[in-house]
Amino acid sequence: MDVKADLIIAHAFVLTMEGKGVGMVENGAVAVKGDRILDVGGTDEILATYQADRVIDGAGKLVMPGLIDAHIHSGISIFRGMAQDMSHWMQKGLWPFKKNTTEEESLAGSLVTIIEGIKAGTTTFCDYDYGMNRIVQHYAKVGARARVAETVNELPDDIGKNPVGELYPFDPALGQRKLTDNIRLFEEWHGQANGRITCLFGPQGPDMMSTELLLEVRALAEKYDTRIHMHVAQGDREIDQMVKRYGKRSIPYLDELGYLDSRLMAVHLTEATTEETQLVAKRGASMIYCAGSIGIIDGLVPPILDFLEAGGQAALGSDQAPGNNCNNMFNEMKFAAILNKVKRSDPRVFPAWLSLRLATIESAKAIGLEHEIGSLKKGKKADLIVLNLHDPGLCPVYTNPIRNIVPNLVYSARGSEVETVIIDGQIIMEDRKLLTVDEKAAIRGAQEAADRISQRSHDDIVAAHSDVYQMIEDGYL
Repeated sequence: MDVKADLIIAHAFVLTMEGKGVGMVENGAVAVKGDRILDVGGTDEILATYQADRVIDGAGKLVMPGLIDAHIHSGISIFRGMAQDMSHWMQKGLWPFKKNTTEEESLAGSLVTIIEGIKAGTTTFCDYDYGMNRIVQHYAKVGARARVAETVNELPDDIGKNPVGELYPFDPALGQRKLTDNIRLFEEWHGQANGRITCLFGPQGPDMMSTELLLEVRALAEKYDTRIHMHVAQGDREIDQMVKRYGKRSIPYLDELGYLDSRLMAVHLTEATTEETQLVAKRGASMIYCAGSIGIIDGLVPPILDFLEAGGQAALGSDQAPGNNCNNMFNEMKFAAILNKVKRSDPRVFPAWLSLRLATIESAKAIGLEHEIGSLKKGKKADLIVLNLHDPGLCPVYTNPIRNIVPNLVYSARGSEVETVIIDGQIIMEDRKLLTVDEKAAIRGAQEAADRISQRSHDDIVAAHSDVYQMIEDGYL
């Protein structure tokens, strides 16, 4: 007797991401019931076993797990494209805008970024920003899966006035207020929206808060049994601050505090030495690698291969739109592979299948959700995407003697090939149309917010005199 499913996608190429590679099923099908994957396998087997209210013909399509963006700051995406091609991108590019932006305006930018991600196949966002108690409402409304944290630091709002290279001033009262917001986020949102929303703690970095507050955050992560999402060795400015304040580099300092364990999601490791990178991996913390962002804002390739070779668990993230310009995981997969080939002067390293795993199943492990997402497996959450293989950028398809689908996904796809997005068993986007929010209204709202920010930020941008501002003055932009 046939078992009832809600939805079956059949006759498709299916990447399960099970096993050591991509788990390709060439004439495959996925059956969905409720919020779970009922079964995955060959089309003939699935259609013989299950009946469904709706059967989608996947001929010429690819079905795969939704992509995971393991590190994103959606609230600063309202400054998209304002801080690249320059030195001191944060101090001179980001902070002059940020100080002139309201929470409502940040929210407008956040929604557009979430829409951008979903349209490019991202189903899970590890969002890490200020005002997360409000940003998280976007994820609930859109229907996405999110692992969210409030950014916690002790930096005053006018930190942009602090001369580059001087020690940051700390405001403990401000730090406690932000930590209280993070606790409230956890208590009000953890497990909400059928479990799609889960919460972490988000200290911004070891250079941006006192030892006492860092230890308080660690104790809270243990109390609430969750993870810590934190920038670690993210730039030379961080190392400079740490050495001046403590006489130690970030990673040895964090190791002494007991921070380097499986609760820690260490973002970037840009300035980590080989020995420090190996230590983070050995201690069991995961690494989140943001290839596009760090390549653009720092001109560097973080030690992701050293970390993986040391046995570490890693993921990819898009980071931020001011100085990466997009939050698109296809972009990150491509950059990750190419930049590391160049760094090692070896075209064989960082193959396409590795990039794809680092945006799906390996990412799920790195953020602690591998029991629910990251691969297409019976019983896991039904988070999956359908791509059109007849798109010019993915055509033609070869299956014998070599399959070219995965290399083309990583090196050619742009995200616009994603036709359908299913999260928690619900169709969120179909035929490239979002079904849960008004995309045009969101874009209009973000543009109106940007126009206001531009006017208010003018004098601060002129005073910062960034490289990009000078390019405008010199007629290059």
